[in-house]
Amino acid sequence: MKNFTIATAVAAGLTAAALGLAGPAVAAPSATGDAQSTISELQAGGNRVIVNKLGSAPLSEAEVVGVHTGGNVTEWVNEGGDDGLELRVVGKVYYVTVR
Repeated sequence: MKNFTIATAVAAGLTAAALGLAGPAVAAPSATGDAQSTISELQAGGNRVIVNKLGSAPLSEAEVVGVHTGGNVTEWVNEGGDDGLELRVVGKVYYVTVR
């Protein structure tokens, strides 16, 4: 019984540590609506946007039919300490399909 209690405590501690280290989730915009405003909103948040256009309508008249998340956008940041530069996530890559 003692081993089971210790194993349970260790598992709970590891789970809490993993959840505590996870960053806040940022929801992607919905896959519907005005293409230009969706793209501008994503870019204003420090994200990179790759647009896949279906058809020939300009972005101001197109609507979003899909948004998919890609990898992270990172940059080197100098914290001013002795450690030098640190690689930080500053945004995400979003693939926006418009029509």
